[in-house]
Amino acid sequence: MGTMIQIQLGKNGVTESFIETLKNHFKKNKSVRISVLKSAREDGKKSVKEYRDKIIEKLGGNFKARTIGFVIIIKKIAPRFILRN
Repeated sequence: MGTMIQIQLGKNGVTESFIETLKNHFKKNKSVRISVLKSAREDGKKSVKEYRDKIIEKLGGNFKARTIGFVIIIKKIAPRFILRN
């Protein structure tokens, strides 16, 4: 538990099955490394950032992402609780 899983994002892009795969990986792991393959890159690094934003939007608010070259690293963060009196 806690290891980084590596997956690839291909020419189909961010599909519902890709998001479901990510969600399943996050049930057991805190972070996932996504390699964006050449077939998925239309505008170079710009498209990688667009994929990153789309993935975070579909996963929800308890994740943060970082882009390094053609790699997206997504980490699960602890939810923040609001204390009320």
